Order: sequence, then structure tokens, then C-alpha cells
Amino acid sequence: MSHLDQWVDVLMGAVDERRELQPFAAANGVSVEDAYAVQDAVVARRVAGGDRVVGAKLGLTSKAKQLAMNVDVPGFGQLLASTQLANEEPLRMAELIHPRVEPEIVFVMGHSLAGPGVTAREVIEATQAVGCGLEVIDSRFAAFTFTLADVVADNTSAARFVVGPTWVDPHDVPDLALVGCLLEANGQGVATAAGAAVLGHPAESVALLANWLGTQGRVLEAGWLVLSGGLTNAVPIAAGGHVSATFGRLGRVGIRAI
Repeated sequence: MSHLDQWVDVLMGAVDERRELQPFAAANGVSVEDAYAVQDAVVARRVAGGDRVVGAKLGLTSKAKQLAMNVDVPGFGQLLASTQLANEEPLRMAELIHPRVEPEIVFVMGHSLAGPGVTAREVIEATQAVGCGLEVIDSRFAAFTFTLADVVADNTSAARFVVGPTWVDPHDVPDLALVGCLLEANGQGVATAAGAAVLGHPAESVALLANWLGTQGRVLEAGWLVLSGGLTNAVPIAAGGHVSATFGRLGRVGIRAI
């Protein structure tokens, strides 16, 4: 077993057993590059077990989140079919540790994109539709405390995600950076934001992902869903709770915990 294989086992066990971990990267010489190898190995094992990759996601895209987590670049993760819930489908708390929910602008790729050099304009041209979504993040690290390498290995805290029922041609939205969002928890407004909260424009975020994938000899695949990054801070959710987000032009999406 390599020194990275053990962390694959540790992270998969933490997810399956709902067990918190202490950050391990810094103390064990796990670099960010190593962490992506761990992430890939975890996803490969899930796929070998019958799951499939349906998209990609970005985490830590806002400056506020980067400062809060003491990192200076976003992290990239992978979306698995087993983690997708339908709009308003119950979120089963018994399967999670300490989930939080954040609103996202979601892209459906009409054709593939390969970096380097991908621009936000090229992202829009490659996008079949845009919509709204909620990502449920559930860091396997205690108190959501981690380094960039830790969270990357942990697939950027991916747990569940929901997309709304409304899909719009991106050319019909004058400026995704100006799309507003109201996040509500248990019927009360808790945060507002606009698309510009994600690296100035959510298509810039997707371009960053495509260009990073290009450095790995990979592409942003046609048909993939892409979560472009949380527009607000994530809010905790508990059994009986409900979180929803309403977006200008992109509709509404919600999730209820049981």
C-alpha cells in the first residue's frame, strides 16, 4: 500500500461510517498534487462499485471563503450520480455528518471544452443550458477545518446536490454575473448574492475548471453538470429543516432534511 492509498481508505471509511477526521495532509506530507490523486482514486473506487461521474464542481471560489479557510485558490471536485437528488427530494441526515447547503449557478455542457486558454465567452458558447442548484457539502473533517490539500482529497466536501427544474439558454440571460439569489432557511431569508460572487462571473469559474483539467490531460465533458461555486456562505441544515434558493431568471430550488 502506498502512502496515498491509506488516505483513500481513510476518506472512504469516513464517508461510509459518518466519522469525522482530523486534517492529515500537512502532518503526513500530502501535497495538493497528491490530494488530487487521492480524490481520483476515491472516485475510481466508487465508479468500480457501480457509480458514475456526471459532472464537476468548484469549491472555495469566493474570496470570503478562501480567507475563512486560509486558502488562496479554488478546489476542483467530481460529481457522482449517487449524490444527485431531485428538487425537494428529502435529504437523509442519517447518511451525513454535519451538512451545510449553499446555492449555485449550474451549467449543462453542450459540448466538451479542453484547456488551456478557455475563456468565459467560450464557456457560454459551449453551454447547453444554465439553471440553479443547491450543493450539500459535508466535510469529513471536524468543524470544517482543513487545508487545501485536505479538502481536495475529500473531493471538496462533496456530499449531495440538487438542481432546479428551470433551464435557460445562457444567451437569453444578459449577464450571469448580475443574476441575483435569495437563500432561505426554514422560510427566513439568510443571505443574498449575485453571480459575480463567483470569481466575478460564474462562466469564469467554469473556464478555470476547464483550464485546470487541461493541465491534467482531461476535458470538461459534453453532458456534464458543472456546479460553478457557492454564491453565499453555506448554511447548516438539520432534520426537519428546509433550505431553498430563488434566482433571477433561473427559478427556485429546494431541499428538506429528514
